[in-house]
Amino acid sequence: MRLVILDNYDLASEWAAKYICNRIIQFKPGKDRYFTLGLPTGSTPLGCYKKLIEYHKNGDLSFKYVKTFNMDEYVGLPRNHPESYHSYMWNNFFKHIDIDPNNAHILDGNASDLQAECDAFEKKIEEAGGIDLFVGGIGPDGHIAFNEPGSSLVSRTRLKTLAMDTILANAKYFDGDLSKVPTMALTVGVGTVMDAREVMILITGAHKAFALYKAIEEGVNHMWTVSAFQQHPRTIFVCDEDATLELRVKTVKYFKGLMHVHNKLVDPLYSMKEEN
Repeated sequence: MRLVILDNYDLASEWAAKYICNRIIQFKPGKDRYFTLGLPTGSTPLGCYKKLIEYHKNGDLSFKYVKTFNMDEYVGLPRNHPESYHSYMWNNFFKHIDIDPNNAHILDGNASDLQAECDAFEKKIEEAGGIDLFVGGIGPDGHIAFNEPGSSLVSRTRLKTLAMDTILANAKYFDGDLSKVPTMALTVGVGTVMDAREVMILITGAHKAFALYKAIEEGVNHMWTVSAFQQHPRTIFVCDEDATLELRVKTVKYFKGLMHVHNKLVDPLYSMKEEN
């Protein structure tokens, strides 16, 4: 497990974007060798997506041979609804890059058979060769995707009822009207994300500080599903200073020390054009 601490949200977003960019470039994807990328929604990854779009427009990065799998989608919300995760991904990322729409996989929350949709999603991931890098964010209660507190840590893609805390947190996207907020969603499972070859979790803001503490300083706990990634062989938590407010001083100093000692291993901020 690695914890990367940056001064602020913008630097954390840039670090994460360059890490993703470098991973894709180093993989050297092609028509017979696609890089598979798991992606989140929400406010946290927006800065990362903006940077990835910038790298693409600068000619540093192509998504032509990248397949993406999104973490979740609301149930019953029309695909073209401005708050659907389909709309989020296309408006904030996909329409600005050169990805083949057929390679951008998002769960269909309006499928006639929701369980069959979930099973098919798992099969698509398997057929793609698994996820090379799964990027995720978390809620203040430590949930990843819509794996709410109490979710099984070996869960797979499935239908989930949303916790009231999640519904309240999402109300800001629906004019503060709780009656408009979907109460169910399709989501990848903790086990689905754990199967990825590498996981990167983005955690920013003081309101996520207690969740970060639970994620890395306490034991694995199904009430804080993000804590499961302590047991993944290649997990990187990327955070800003505000998110470290609940951590012990020695924890922060330890991981900051690793960043300085192993700078070349930890810091991906090198010239990407040299890799092309």
